[in-house]
Amino acid sequence: MTVPTMKGWQTTGDGALHYVDLPVPSTAEGEVLVRVEACGVCRTDLHVLHGELPPHRPRVVPGHEVVGTVVAVGGDVGGVALGDRVGVPWLRSTCGTCRWCRTGRENLCERSGYTGWDVDGGYAEYAVASAAYTYPVPAALDAAQAAPLLCAGIIGYRALKRARLPAGGRLGLYGFGASAHLTAQLALAQGAEVHVVTRDASARRLALELGASSALPIGSSPPPLDAAIVFAPAGEVARDAMADLDAAGTLALAGIYMTEIPPLDYDRHLFRERTVTSVTSNTRADGVELMRLAARLGVAATVTTYPLDRAEDAVRDLAADRVHGVAVLDLRG
Repeated sequence: MTVPTMKGWQTTGDGALHYVDLPVPSTAEGEVLVRVEACGVCRTDLHVLHGELPPHRPRVVPGHEVVGTVVAVGGDVGGVALGDRVGVPWLRSTCGTCRWCRTGRENLCERSGYTGWDVDGGYAEYAVASAAYTYPVPAALDAAQAAPLLCAGIIGYRALKRARLPAGGRLGLYGFGASAHLTAQLALAQGAEVHVVTRDASARRLALELGASSALPIGSSPPPLDAAIVFAPAGEVARDAMADLDAAGTLALAGIYMTEIPPLDYDRHLFRERTVTSVTSNTRADGVELMRLAARLGVAATVTTYPLDRAEDAVRDLAADRVHGVAVLDLRG
């Protein structure tokens, strides 16, 4: 019996990707097989590819912002059925029994698993997902638009909540890629004043087009901020953002990886009741809330699409900051 195959990309362990023929995966109990329509290219994929996140699975298929159609189901998949359009996010599984899972903080579960890191992800024609950790995607929402919401959008949304921005407050965003440009739209729709600090001139232009009050190069200081989010994985940027906070301001560090933060000056960076917090993954509730908000507020990703066979180009462009908005692999032909 011939095993059906698909095209997909695997990590090689040396920072590269390899385009190969792979067997179409089969489903186990509680899983669904998804025919991939689109998959976002996230900076976390770069961390997996370059070993900045320690390898969890050799030759893994990256990708964790997957939109597609369910074409096969394992047993006990709950409310997911053949033909459903679903989103497959970064968070793939949790234990369900630890104190974090029992108290609604499953993002902190120490036995959690992740799409495109622990199991194969969406840089392929098909992907297997845990049904309980997928999100329904409305048919009216274009796949390339929906894909970035599944990580960039959700993490940005959680970071915005963690930043404790007061109503009508002043928010700073440091780095302005996939996550930040979606977060900016959420904040602006809720009445915030948004200031962006980023090294890329085209990203600064996009920020202003979306309604930011200012867009400044790295090293510049916005007006005193009520809250700030650092998306750039650079410790020196985090230190600068701390200095830009007003009294009682909160800084949220949104990256899964960050270089070392330089020494802090207590008076300049922390005194006057400033708070620093981080973001670790997301809960499924975050995803459900974000999907509803994005639809209601009209949040739209600025997307640059690539066919599946050009995933390597998409990754290189993202690493070199050549992507306008969000890079998405579009498999619809």
